[in-house]
Amino acid sequence: MVGLWIVLAAVVVAVAFGGYRALTDGRFRGTHEVKGASSDPVDEGREASLEAIQEAPEETTWTALGEAVAKVQPGERATLVQFSSAFCAPCRATKRILGDVAGVVPGVVHVEIDAEHHLEVVRRLGVLRTPTTLILDGTGHEIARAAGAPRKQQVLSALP
Repeated sequence: MVGLWIVLAAVVVAVAFGGYRALTDGRFRGTHEVKGASSDPVDEGREASLEAIQEAPEETTWTALGEAVAKVQPGERATLVQFSSAFCAPCRATKRILGDVAGVVPGVVHVEIDAEHHLEVVRRLGVLRTPTTLILDGTGHEIARAAGAPRKQQVLSALP
């Protein structure tokens, strides 16, 4: 009888977690503060070194991306920045969706960044999983972020 209760509890936990992931995966949220972009040397109780403050990126996320997007011009209206990895199946679907949106909406550019090869940028921007999509406005400021594979309608509604 105890085994039955354990199995039932495991099923309930799995269904609850699956429901949570289905609701939150790929949803765009507001902006994310870039680490090192604030002028306050103390970030959440941790003291930043003088070198980290001097090397901190400017407030624009485009500038924080640095060499990862050195050869790409930002979009006039928006830039869709996708962090992906080689063995990520949802990353391929996200690449297709973001490419379609960039092809349909004028002034929108899609940029894919390999998270494994740009770990410093990933850490600085707080990217925790792939795919992660950032939407930058025409000036390079982050306006929305989605962890997971977004749907095309979600991307279109999040554009400025």
